[in-house]
Amino acid sequence: MMQEQIDKYTSEIKAFTAAKADELEAFRIKFLGTKGIIKDLFEQFKTVGAEEKRTFGKVLNQFKQLAEERYNDIKESLGAGTQAAKADTDLTLPGDGFEIGSRHPLSLVRNEIIDIFKRLGFVVAEGPEIEDDWHNFSALNFPEEHPARDMQDTFFIRKGDGNDDIALRTHTSSVQVRMMENGKPPFRAIMPGRVYRNEAISARAHCFFHQVEGLYVDENVSFSDLKQTLYHFVKELYGEDFKVRFRPSYFPFTEPSAEMDISCTICKGAGCNMCKYTGWVEILGCGMVDPNVLENCGIDSKKYTGFAFGMGIERITNLKYVIRDLRLFSENDVRFLKQFQTDII
Repeated sequence: MMQEQIDKYTSEIKAFTAAKADELEAFRIKFLGTKGIIKDLFEQFKTVGAEEKRTFGKVLNQFKQLAEERYNDIKESLGAGTQAAKADTDLTLPGDGFEIGSRHPLSLVRNEIIDIFKRLGFVVAEGPEIEDDWHNFSALNFPEEHPARDMQDTFFIRKGDGNDDIALRTHTSSVQVRMMENGKPPFRAIMPGRVYRNEAISARAHCFFHQVEGLYVDENVSFSDLKQTLYHFVKELYGEDFKVRFRPSYFPFTEPSAEMDISCTICKGAGCNMCKYTGWVEILGCGMVDPNVLENCGIDSKKYTGFAFGMGIERITNLKYVIRDLRLFSENDVRFLKQFQTDII
């Protein structure tokens, strides 16, 4: 019975040919697989009588060797055919095209802002996004009853007695405090980074956004130095055609304080919904560093003065690229991002 099976399958193996790899794989599974014919024959071999084991053992091993050799020969021939096909490939044909990525508009504007201030001698400083009360509020002259300390504005991680509060930073001014605490004047630095505020998400606001703040502390720094620095920044970023104005304002950490407006980039000052039909758009807050802030950081306010400013990168980008909805920056819509492909080169 076993001999008849071997004779039958021997003829099948000798006659087998394959033009494709999947046909050869089917042959391997049928004869050489863990549940294949040869495995089954070896199981039957266990029932053969002792006097026949020597004869059938030799025949069975020869049968297995025949199947393995046939498999390897056809595998080699199929491999040679594949190499020949590769050799016939025309290497002068163009390769497959691929789509070029793009940088995020916020990254483009952030880098441009940094480059402008670097040319003015400012260095880049960074700090943690999770801050304590001292660096985020108290050192910056925020009184305990200030609205910015309220849960509606700040994402608190740990709310304690006030001094031990831990929160997501609401501005990158905390980096200014760390710089002044750990160094000695003069300081000339900008602080780009992400900040968080508990606000309703809309076309004009988000719960997280990006800022660039600046600090210059030295002897005899004046408000005139601040104005000329920011005038230069606007001209470099938007061009010579835009008007600039300063309006008095209030910030706990600067005195005197001001807000800086530019003529609307969308309506060119004629009036639209972006500028609320005033022709002007506020782009940053600024002022002279309050003496209390300098003293809190261990700097002699009678010897040193300084100015600080802070701007939202989203607002700057809105005006530069005429983007009317703040939410587009964080939705990662490929159709929106593709508009900035040409800027990657």
